[in-house]
Amino acid sequence: MGDARILIASLPFAGHVGAMAAVSGELVRRGHEVVAYTGAKYRDKFEGAQWLPWQHAPDFDDAELNKAFPSVGDGKGMRSNFANVRDVLVGTGAAQAKDVLEAEFDLVVTDHLAFGAAMAAEIRNVPWATVAVTPLVASRPFARVVSRLIVDGMFNRMRAEVGLKPKPGALEAFYSPELVLAQGVRHLETVQPPHQTQFVGRLVSPAKPIGLPDWWSDLDGRTVVHVTQGTLETGADDLLKPAIEALAGHDALVVATTGGAPVRTLGALPDNVRAAEFIPHDLLLPRTDLMITNGGWGGVLAALAAGVPLVVVPGELDKAQVAARVARSRAGITRRRPKSLEQAVDQVLSEPRHRERARQLGGAIKAAGGAATAANHIEELLRRR
Repeated sequence: MGDARILIASLPFAGHVGAMAAVSGELVRRGHEVVAYTGAKYRDKFEGAQWLPWQHAPDFDDAELNKAFPSVGDGKGMRSNFANVRDVLVGTGAAQAKDVLEAEFDLVVTDHLAFGAAMAAEIRNVPWATVAVTPLVASRPFARVVSRLIVDGMFNRMRAEVGLKPKPGALEAFYSPELVLAQGVRHLETVQPPHQTQFVGRLVSPAKPIGLPDWWSDLDGRTVVHVTQGTLETGADDLLKPAIEALAGHDALVVATTGGAPVRTLGALPDNVRAAEFIPHDLLLPRTDLMITNGGWGGVLAALAAGVPLVVVPGELDKAQVAARVARSRAGITRRRPKSLEQAVDQVLSEPRHRERARQLGGAIKAAGGAATAANHIEELLRRR
């Protein structure tokens, strides 16, 4: 049924774009006309799609978010996280809706935090599917009170700006009532998924050829520990440098990726450390024995899909939720701070149960079908409507 005009909406954050571009690419391959609403930085990630720019909504570079939104500061702490919700997510929502309503579409597929596109679908009364690019959320009693007092008010003021009635439960109200496509698998969940949820594993585009570092052959025959902070929290002092320092002289070869920051920001490297700005996980992880991460959902799913156990030192935003899922699944362990990382690495490497569990989850993630399964559910939603 490749004849629908589908709008894909992704906030211009690398971790969101990766998942949404995978869904977009699959829909394009099936012959649908796809319009991609995202920031200029990531327009080329949506191959084969028509680009709809952020115009009424202020476009931004996720690597320098505080330039567009000074209130976010360094991205750390409760005040910064609140500013992120208030000014970036909710604050741009009505303007996003105005952008999207200037396009024509039969169905909308939204990044679950792209509130404007979801509201545009509601206004047009067209089918709407949500892609949960981060772990599913559910209000707990205390959070429910906070939500009613603070978040619901912000959320419903945003809805009022575009002429929509208020909704209770802002933490869950941004999920489509018709279809939620959740990355991961049910075995990883710590919350009760909404009834309309379909788990699709890992949403990732096919890997493209890329030049490998000149030290790539150093991985041969070595125990490899990969250290990453993803693409959003790229301050090397948070995890990369502490991990490199803790593992200096370790028997393992440590491969650190900076998420785009220059490698020189890591300083002088010990003999057992190799570094690059970026190496596709689908190339690196099959050669990796353990991954240390700050808890980015996409990176954790990539590790599990490759059967790689984890040590998670959670960063900001949703990363504590990711760490809880890893700990509960027994596919790795968590540390609140990057202390005793050498001991944590040795513990995970010496206990086969962590790798065995990671491999079990990896099999389930692959079996869930990824972008192809997501596209099947989207097409079924079109048929139902």
